[in-house]
Amino acid sequence: MGLLIGIGLVGFALLGGALFVLLGGASIIGYATAGEPISTILIDFNRLTRNSTILIIPLFTFAGYIIAEGKAPQRLVAFARASVGWLPGGIAVVVLGTCAFFTTFTGASGVTIVALGGLVYPILRQTYNEKFSLGLITASGSIGLLFPPSVPLILYAIIAQVSIDRMFLAGILPGLLILSVLSFYCCGWSVIKKTETTPFDARLFIRTFWEAKWELLLPILILGGYLSGKVTLDEAAALTVIYVGVVEIVIHRSISLRVLPRLVKESTLLVGAILIILGISLGLTNYLITLDVPTTVLDWIQATTESRVITLIGLNIFLLIVGCLMDIFSAVIIVVPLLLPIAEEFGIDKAHLGIIVLTNLEIGYLTPPVGMNLFISSMKFDRSVVMLYRSVLLFIVLLLVALVLVTYVPEFSLWLPKVFGKTPQSLL
Repeated sequence: MGLLIGIGLVGFALLGGALFVLLGGASIIGYATAGEPISTILIDFNRLTRNSTILIIPLFTFAGYIIAEGKAPQRLVAFARASVGWLPGGIAVVVLGTCAFFTTFTGASGVTIVALGGLVYPILRQTYNEKFSLGLITASGSIGLLFPPSVPLILYAIIAQVSIDRMFLAGILPGLLILSVLSFYCCGWSVIKKTETTPFDARLFIRTFWEAKWELLLPILILGGYLSGKVTLDEAAALTVIYVGVVEIVIHRSISLRVLPRLVKESTLLVGAILIILGISLGLTNYLITLDVPTTVLDWIQATTESRVITLIGLNIFLLIVGCLMDIFSAVIIVVPLLLPIAEEFGIDKAHLGIIVLTNLEIGYLTPPVGMNLFISSMKFDRSVVMLYRSVLLFIVLLLVALVLVTYVPEFSLWLPKVFGKTPQSLL
């Protein structure tokens, strides 16, 4: 009977069934087969809901939806163009920076592509060809996931039992590294192609800066308040929602109060999906731990190789495949508990492991044949997926270069946490 149910679940997955149903079914089969009470799954779910840090996920997500709905993208793009538009490749850098900003707050690259794609694509097409423009937008959709207060960073911290402030600090330099690698390429490409630039206008710079000042202050207020110890992270999340609401509704009047119920619904649907998958996955993960699956995998790796370098190469390949097949939230929830014993055995710091995992999953969003961003861009811009494959290949290579540096130079991830140490408001 268990075999038949298992075959049924596999068929359900191949037909596009909901992930939480598949995970829940696998958990029930596992516990029932082992003679363990199925109520263990509910106990794991209850333990999740009692975690005080869970509250910050819906708050930061809702704040991101408010920002995306308002005219903040237009103000930030205008300021960025006035700031660096005079540089060769400046327009491309504008797109990279703006998309990274929004992905940081929404936590979902697809939202960034849908919300900003229509705005930045015409701007890019004034300077670049279609292939480069589509590739840049598709690649830019996920590069903000390492910057605080990214929801995947928070989720990893909860799963791996790492302080959230440490993960926030660990993600900053790798995130800047990825932005720098792509920016240098865009600038070099623009110099070779002799693309047009926009002359610097001091008056335009001041005007656009003044119009975008409230959005530009947001990261400073969040990180400054939290890392200084003046507010806890859940307080910072609540203040972020209030702040962006006042800025977009009262100061700029770019959205009305009538829009808020829809934004609440959309952000809640995303967060609800994350939490359901998280709760169900905890049951499956604990079952796998009960079966000593992590220990078995670790023994196999140790029998195969004792090289830390080879282990990291295998880890990267595995995570890239996972990133192609699963969304980042599901991947973090399911895979991370299985990787932690391996990381501990080979002396890989948890914060460093988290940055490696998230960087791989970022790239997985772009990797053919089933990277999620490829299909989102295909639908958004009405272009064939095959064309998107060609447009992102070089960007994938650049991101892989950054991944190698992040993986094998752990100081990128660990230097800031070492310098600043623990903040007064460590949550975990």
